[in-house]
Amino acid sequence: MALIRTERLTKKFGEFVAVRELTLSVDAGEILALLGPNGAGKTTTVRMLGSILKPTSGRADVAGYDVVGDARKVRGVVGLLTEFPGLYHRMQADSYLHFFGELQGLPRPKREERIEELMRRFGMWHARHQRLGEYSKGMRQKVALIRALLHDPQVLFLDEPTSAMDPQSAKMVRDAIAELRSSHRAVILCTHNLVEAETLADRIAIIKEGRIIALGTPPELKRELLGNPLLELRLGQPLDGLLPAIEDLVTIEEKGDTWVRYRAQEPGDTNPVLVRRLAEEGANIVTLSEVSRSLEEVYLRIVEE
Repeated sequence: MALIRTERLTKKFGEFVAVRELTLSVDAGEILALLGPNGAGKTTTVRMLGSILKPTSGRADVAGYDVVGDARKVRGVVGLLTEFPGLYHRMQADSYLHFFGELQGLPRPKREERIEELMRRFGMWHARHQRLGEYSKGMRQKVALIRALLHDPQVLFLDEPTSAMDPQSAKMVRDAIAELRSSHRAVILCTHNLVEAETLADRIAIIKEGRIIALGTPPELKRELLGNPLLELRLGQPLDGLLPAIEDLVTIEEKGDTWVRYRAQEPGDTNPVLVRRLAEEGANIVTLSEVSRSLEEVYLRIVEE
């Protein structure tokens, strides 16, 4: 079941079109990463889906509620982490979280349970009585994430959730986001961290100038933009006499004294045949593996083209 649906969703600021006829769906149990350069329309999209900004045209529904007609209900089922969370720096962390839990309609016993559970998960329990103004940037980001999770929302919008965090804290947050994937929740993750997107997301949407220009799983996007997988064969002997047996089956891209990189239309069919043929030729095969291709390559090619 799709928890997020948009149909030709558009937002204009005067003559400027920030989001242009965006059509998208995100299913329950799915994490979608929304990637794009600064000013591409990612944050505007999230704000419309969170019923903070009203669309100029088109429509969207979140957990079955229309983002315009049912705006109050949408805000009740959504957890939103903005890039700049705007905390109340004079408040103590636990008081701050109680305040927002109460706004979400959580009774006090439930608030206390959730606050302790989440603050302990993110290593913040020891600092619950400190003022937010005394927190580091990374600690403030964690509090903002806890605020978004307090009411166990069906839909999460996370805008740069690990910005300003040290590597250990960032990993803690990424692990928590991975755990949030469940059969009753959908997550949209906006990030410039491509490794984070590839690690966490089921699908990736790349947006530029308000339009989605690519959508798919990381392997689908790599295959579409970078071609068939690049495979590397390493041997325990010089390659020279074995080249005819290899060239007969695959397209060689690069080669060295004892290694070769190639592409094959159907690696699952071709590789076993290649290995058998090389074995018959007396070759000592050291490794045969796919060459890692990064999401960064895909992203840069799509955005540049």
